[in-house]
Amino acid sequence: MNRPAGETWGAPAAAGRDDDGAPIRVLIADDEPLIREALADLFGSEDSLELVAVAADADEAIELAVRTRPDVALLDVKMPGGGGPRAAREIRSLSPRTRIVALSAHEDRASVLEMLSAGAAAYVVKGASADEILETVRRSALGQASLSSGVTDHVVRELAGQLARQDSEAAERRRRLERIHGVLDDPSCLSMVYQPIFALRHGTMVGLEALARFDPEPTRDPDLWFAEAATVGLSEELELTAIALALADLHRLPGDAYLSINMSPATAASPRFAELLEPHPADRIVLEVTERAPVKDYDDLRADLRDLRRLGVRLAVDDAGAGFASLRHILQLDPDLIKVDMSLTQNIDRERAERALAAGLIAFASEIDAEIVAEGIENQTEVEALRGLGVVYGQGLHLAAPGPIPEPGFRASTLAD
Repeated sequence: MNRPAGETWGAPAAAGRDDDGAPIRVLIADDEPLIREALADLFGSEDSLELVAVAADADEAIELAVRTRPDVALLDVKMPGGGGPRAAREIRSLSPRTRIVALSAHEDRASVLEMLSAGAAAYVVKGASADEILETVRRSALGQASLSSGVTDHVVRELAGQLARQDSEAAERRRRLERIHGVLDDPSCLSMVYQPIFALRHGTMVGLEALARFDPEPTRDPDLWFAEAATVGLSEELELTAIALALADLHRLPGDAYLSINMSPATAASPRFAELLEPHPADRIVLEVTERAPVKDYDDLRADLRDLRRLGVRLAVDDAGAGFASLRHILQLDPDLIKVDMSLTQNIDRERAERALAAGLIAFASEIDAEIVAEGIENQTEVEALRGLGVVYGQGLHLAAPGPIPEPGFRASTLAD
């Protein structure tokens, strides 16, 4: 007997299959007429099964499932209208007691896993024996998961691998959260050191850059701590904790030296950061925008920083010349200071390419009325080369290492005229 798609048979069940021997009510959805006909004949020959609807695509399957409330919906994985996965998700949502059986000619892991993740309780491959199809439907109606014998082994391995990866990722996330919360909850785990910034001509200290130091294990670069905090959504909290420590030391800085603090663009735009700054003299603070996170919208960032800069806070772009992001920061943010990355500073006395790029940055800085600070200075010949290029300010181990706040009058003895 011809059974076209889009038709229903029998009355809808009130709440799924009863346990009193009533037939299992089945919906078929497949875009191949011959498959629909064969399945309809198969189910029609079984007293224990009742075919209640036939659909040719996902839309029909969803509509008929809501209307008939079948015990089992046998869904083609690749049918039109979003396929079996879409139909499975919506039927499970609209008719929760309907069990989903995936039906596919595609004996691949992706099809199986996609349907299982969409809510299928069983999977059978087209071409399976009639007995296997009937047994799968019956087991599904009873709430028992079932996979076609042709796909069981590799699907189980894939699922086991996915679960293992998920467990491993969840465990690693817990470890990261514990490490970051350990720092946030214990003030003794985080401290600040300060690296002086000098006028290269006479060695006068003009500012200090605040640098975070972490005491807990594992011992590693501070940037890795901040990067890890970002992976668990705690980047802003950790940055603000470090910034609060640095700002608490601002009154101890000698003379008119400014405090330079590093932060991601998101933290720089945070209202919580603006609140931290309120009690402090804005004209002694420099914000170094780092590359820990990309800027999603420069217009928004400029607007967020505008009020701070009006108060006297200065803006620096860090690591200039090290990558595209820092150069884009310069073009978009119009900074007051440009900090030349140590990759350009080191060997600038010997490498023509580094000198040429540094000279270009210096000329550009002059055009936008920005000051240049050279980072990572490691010897006196680099100092002389930077002086010759017109760089006014610098910092590095040759001048002074990071440490406690220096006493008033501290100078870099290596910078004598």
